[in-house]
Amino acid sequence: MSPFDRLALRYDLWYEKPFGKSAFELESRCLQKLTGEFRRGLEVGVGTGRFAQKLGVEFGIDPSLEMLKIARSRGVKVVQGIGESLPFRENSFDLVLIVVSICFVKDPFGVIKEARRVLEKGGKLLLGLIPRDSRWSSFYLQKAREGHPIYREAKFYPLVEIRKMLKEAGFEEKRTLSTLVEDPQDEKPVSSKEVREGFDPLAGFTCILAT
Repeated sequence: MSPFDRLALRYDLWYEKPFGKSAFELESRCLQKLTGEFRRGLEVGVGTGRFAQKLGVEFGIDPSLEMLKIARSRGVKVVQGIGESLPFRENSFDLVLIVVSICFVKDPFGVIKEARRVLEKGGKLLLGLIPRDSRWSSFYLQKAREGHPIYREAKFYPLVEIRKMLKEAGFEEKRTLSTLVEDPQDEKPVSSKEVREGFDPLAGFTCILAT
């Protein structure tokens, strides 16, 4: 059993803790500033469905059956599968959302290419990232070295590498925002509610809108 199946409930309940709850609200606000209107959305790596539910994304795909059970309870139409091989036809969606999942997939460029395939012309890809060049990634990598069951599965990518993948997959970056602009920690509620334009290496969460 994968750690995401084994720890699905623990993972979901993290969002009810002081830091998790406040970070989720701030990250959702950052994403909502870029989402705009859409008709039919898909979240790749939907997990337990919190972001899909919050942003009104109808469909979600994830390899973890236990997480999908929770996402379904939140009203998300779920499919078990992986981002590198999406079980959808071309031009099926006008929005694809990927929140943090890029750091957990085996082939991030393959996932981005698949997002491009299932998007209709003019469709939007919205990424939520923890870039390798953010000081927060060092905080999470230290947790991984200490044996954290989720973070030890993660691989963080520099923003320049993400931007290269987007360009090579046929996307054009439209706007980037950053939030969680404070010292890394995961216990206390987030103190800064600021959302900044562009990439900020002090930020713990970066949102990219590409078309």
